[in-house]
Amino acid sequence: MKVVCFGDSLTARTEGWDRPLLSIMLEAKLGTDWDVVNAGVPGNNTFHALERVEKDVLIHEPDLVTVFFGSNDAAFNKMVPLPDFKSKLTEVVTIIGPKRVILISPAPVDESLQEFRTNDVLQQYADVVWEVSEETGSHYLDFFARIMSLPNRNEVLRGQRNDGLHFGELGYEVLSDEISRKIEEIGSFTK
Repeated sequence: MKVVCFGDSLTARTEGWDRPLLSIMLEAKLGTDWDVVNAGVPGNNTFHALERVEKDVLIHEPDLVTVFFGSNDAAFNKMVPLPDFKSKLTEVVTIIGPKRVILISPAPVDESLQEFRTNDVLQQYADVVWEVSEETGSHYLDFFARIMSLPNRNEVLRGQRNDGLHFGELGYEVLSDEISRKIEEIGSFTK
């Protein structure tokens, strides 16, 4: 089986490892039955996702695809309006095939360190991700709510950059746990 992790810098970050930390942790949790392909590109938003979905995702013929965008779409300095975010995300899901997609809501931020994002705005983008999952029949992982529920969330959101956005090992531990749990919950896959 093959899973492609499709997203922005939160998908691509290495946090000092030799390759993306999300991939390393997912491989450890999913075992040898799964190949994990990382298609994360820093700075990307849903417009970029739509431009590269075929060459970075479909070319791998995945059984499952995590789609993790929204943090850049919600940034004040480069914001993608919610209606555009929704339409682009819906197009990406449609191209991949809804039953193969796990849509992941954007993560919250440590607002004391983030000048371009707030959790109120990120919650709006997370709500749209949920709407797209409902409307398309794709799978949904509410990473925003999961992190917000943690009493140590600012610690979980702290990575090497310590910018309130790019989380470190604790954040990737939570994310990879949630993804592997969702894959187990889904159970069977259809191309």
